[in-house]
Order: sequence, then C-alpha cells, then structure tokens
Amino acid sequence: MEKFFHLKESGTTIPTEILAGLTTFFAMAYIFVVNPQMLSQTGMPWGGVFLATIIAAIIGTLVMGLFANVPYAQAAGMGLNAFFTYTVSIGLGFSWQETLCMVFICGIVNIVITATKIRKRLIMAIPVALQHAIGGGIGLFMAYVGILNVDLITFTPDAATTAPVGATPGLASFDTPVLWVFLIGLVLAIVFTVLEVKGGMLLAIVIATIVGIPFGVTTWSDSQPLGQTFSELPVVFGAIFSPEGFPSLFSDPTKLPLVLVTVFAFSMSDVFDTIGSFIGTGRRSGIFSADDEKALSDGRGFSSKMDKALFADAIATSVGAICGTSNTTTFVESSAGIAVGGRTGLTSVVVSICFALTAFFAPVIAAVPSAATAGVLIIVGCMMASSLKAIDWGDISEAIPAFFATAFMAFSYSISYGIAGGFITYCIVMICKKRAGQVHPIIWVVSALFILDIVTMAVL
Repeated sequence: MEKFFHLKESGTTIPTEILAGLTTFFAMAYIFVVNPQMLSQTGMPWGGVFLATIIAAIIGTLVMGLFANVPYAQAAGMGLNAFFTYTVSIGLGFSWQETLCMVFICGIVNIVITATKIRKRLIMAIPVALQHAIGGGIGLFMAYVGILNVDLITFTPDAATTAPVGATPGLASFDTPVLWVFLIGLVLAIVFTVLEVKGGMLLAIVIATIVGIPFGVTTWSDSQPLGQTFSELPVVFGAIFSPEGFPSLFSDPTKLPLVLVTVFAFSMSDVFDTIGSFIGTGRRSGIFSADDEKALSDGRGFSSKMDKALFADAIATSVGAICGTSNTTTFVESSAGIAVGGRTGLTSVVVSICFALTAFFAPVIAAVPSAATAGVLIIVGCMMASSLKAIDWGDISEAIPAFFATAFMAFSYSISYGIAGGFITYCIVMICKKRAGQVHPIIWVVSALFILDIVTMAVL
C-alpha cells in the first residue's frame, strides 16, 4: 500500500485516506439520486441510468486513483447533465442515444486536446472573464432547473391570447405538499452547507424524503425492484453503437453544424470545470506543485501527476457515454475529502468501493421525489455561481459579454445559447474597442457557427 500510493511521501496515512474517501463519498452521493431523475426525463430508463452512473463513476474514480494517484472522485457532472437533458435532448430534439454519442465524442475530443497543443490554443482562446461567466451561468441554470422541478415559479398565460409566449412569471402559492417538502429540503440544504456538515447535501435529501412520506409526496409506488434496475442496464449500456446512436446522429447532414456546436459546448464546460477543480483544490493542498499550475495556465506540458489526472478525467467521459450516462467529470466535492487530509489515490479507491455498495440501494433511491432534490440543485447552483466574483463588473466591455453568457443560460434555458450570447457580444465589444485583431480565430469561427444556427432556425 505504501509503495503503490506513496503515503508517507504525501504526508498521509491509511486511516486518514479512508476517512477522506468516506467524506468525499457522502459529499457527492446525491448525484446518484439526482442524475437518474434528470436523465430519465429524456426517455432513458431510470434503473439503467442509475447503474450506468455508478459504473462510470467507479471506473473513472479508480483510474484517477490507481493511474494518477490523486484523491479525486468522478461522476456525472451537475450542469452537464442538465445540458444533456433540457438543452440537447428536450430543447434541440436529439434522442438520448444521439446525445450520448455527442458525449462520447466530447470525451475523445478532450483526450486529444489534452495530449496536443490544441488544448493550449483552446484554453487561451476564451477570455478569462467568459470562462468565469460560463461557470457562473451554469450555476444559475442549475438553480432554475431546481425551481422549475417543483413549480416554484408559475407562468400565467396572457388573458387575450392564452399563449405561453405571453405568459407572466410569478411566485407560486405555498399551498401544496410538494412545495412544503421542497422548502424543508431547501432550508436543510442551506443550514447543512453553511455549517459545513459532512454529507450535508445527501442528508438534506434523505430528511426531505422521509418528511415527504406523511405528506404523500414520497410514495413506494415510485420505488423500483432491484431486479428491474439491473434488467434496464442493457438498454443504455452501449446504446451509442445501436442504430439509434451514431448511425442516426449522422444520418442528417444538415444537423452537422448543430452537432459540432453541441460537442463544443459539452467539451468547454467539461474542460474548464476540471481545470477549475484541479487548480482550486491542488493549490491549497499541495497535491499539484506550483510548476503544475504554471504549466496549466500557460499551456505547456504537465508534470506526470497532473497529466495523468487530466487524462483520467477525459477518459471517464467517453467511458460514461458507453455505459449510458452524461459527462463523467471530476467532482469539486472531492475538496471535502481533501480538506480532511486526503492526498493520494487511496482516497479515490475508498470512494469507488462506496459507489459499488450504492448499487444495491436502488429500490430506496428510486422513491426519492423531485421535491427532495430541488433544494440541493439550487444550493449547488449557488456554489457554482461563485465564479462570477472574478469578473470585473465595473469594466463594461468585460461585463457585457459576461452578463449575456450568464443571463442567457438561465433565461433561454440553454447552456449553449448562453455561450453563444457571450461569444457574439464579446466580438461586438472588441470591434467597438478597435481590438478585433485580439479576438482569437476560434472565437470568430464559433460565433459565426452560432449566428448561422440562429439564422437557420429563424428561416426554417
């Protein structure tokens, strides 16, 4: 154990690593409740997504621990799963099999850009302010998803037309059991997060679920037998290689630009989420050295540990797509385990073991209502929105693109259109400032693709 994980060299012990693994697991276990709920809205079987999420998390986290020897856990990323469901599948009309194919391609792209200088050009092409805006915008989007899941916001149709387009938004009346359970879960999520209770997110979901029983919100009729859960795995596992997968995705050449833009959106969110997690936690804990961070920021090659960690993250995305789940990425909740002393891959191995045990609790997890998870989605969105503080809102030329990227994600209910709003307005601002030459060609190309997409939809 010592020779493989270099525990003494990293200043840790086996008991510490075990405690760190358990802490990380309880901090992120809510994903196994939320992800199947979210992806099943695309038509995917709940049980299949549940097991696919677990399998992908186990594989990705083991690769991170055994190959890279770092204490990071991986699972289906929040924000990315919402993009998968609400933007790509429901909004753009792609089937879930086709969307999984794009996630798989995203993983391949991330592997390539990690191994080549393309990664350097890609990272350096997007202004830092827009990177922060994209991260913060995804947070607002996640919170909005939680709000809509319990109908906290109502939309009253225009009296003259009764058309949804003319609907007026407003706060719902708190006269339903669903909203009562939601409020209890939300308050618990706030309290546990502020007090830094270990596993607070999961605990909030569990308590809200139990409270929902007497209210009739939590019912065993929503439960699912363990046997049925395992029988649904073949439906999603390897679905990208079925006729409904890659053959269907590329059957219509007119959709190719939209496919490319969607893959780009997936890749950007995935790449920058991972980089942010590594830098944010690695700097404080010493897991990655200063040289690692400098290499990451200026686009040079990485040291062995950072390089392996990035490869592990990229590989996990494609593996997750094969299993049947949305982008598998490095969880920022890994910082919970790192905070209690996790420093090596042994922490990740412990987390993986806990993931495996979770598979046998499918009947209970299936009964968890959306009202119990919506509050957690809002608080996760709040935490993700913290990146907005890094934007210089006093500089209008920086604030305009950042605002459009952030606001459009929530208001248009689409992460990709948020990125479009940010990129296009950034180009406009730079032209007005007579600094168009400083805009990277990648930004011009992607902005043009977004405009083409918008024009095409308007014409058709």
